[in-house]
Amino acid sequence: MTSDDSGYNLWFLVILNSAIFIIFAFSFVKPKTKLDWRAFGGFAAFIVALFTEMYGFPLTIYFLSGWLGSQFPTLGLLTHNSGHLWQDLMGWQWDPHLNPLHLLSNVVIAAGFILLYRAWQVLYAAQREHRLAVTGIYARLRHPQYLGFLTIMVGFLLQWPTLLTLIMFPILAVVFHRLARREEKDMTAEFGDAYLAYAHNVPGFIPRFGKDKSAPHVSGPGSGQPQ
Repeated sequence: MTSDDSGYNLWFLVILNSAIFIIFAFSFVKPKTKLDWRAFGGFAAFIVALFTEMYGFPLTIYFLSGWLGSQFPTLGLLTHNSGHLWQDLMGWQWDPHLNPLHLLSNVVIAAGFILLYRAWQVLYAAQREHRLAVTGIYARLRHPQYLGFLTIMVGFLLQWPTLLTLIMFPILAVVFHRLARREEKDMTAEFGDAYLAYAHNVPGFIPRFGKDKSAPHVSGPGSGQPQ
């Protein structure tokens, strides 16, 4: 399982890929407060766990080797391609990088980063002027950056599911939700009725499409409130 020929034990790729995605995400969210760092730290831990199994040691394949071997006797468990579990479970025989779920995962991951980028554009301007940010993506939902993190993680689960990341995802979803609620309390204390009016008109995580409603202005990784 640790042979270089298998596509594993490539710790340089673990470090390189983890650094690329973490730094890329960091450039969009620029955490400042403890809440910011907790959200970003959870996302970073997910990314490291993912690439550790993708290029380092296939822990999921190791634990499932007995079941996979009995269900898919022709499956080469020592190869990197066996890590594409959706490919194995669906019985697809072509290049795993071209299967429908892998291609969809690329779209979902890109959408998550675009969401982070669009949120940061509004957030940065709001922070500089110390006001609530409700234009752009913040006119549709209050916590676009938390949603961006979750979207990226969903994309990676479609691409390369592992036992650890499947366990981490619902935990991080709950953590992000709690951080968002705590952030909203802080914003209510700081902005009072202006934030309450904004929160009343704009949903938290599921965007509302259609005609925009007027609302006061927010920033931070979750809700766009100045910190």
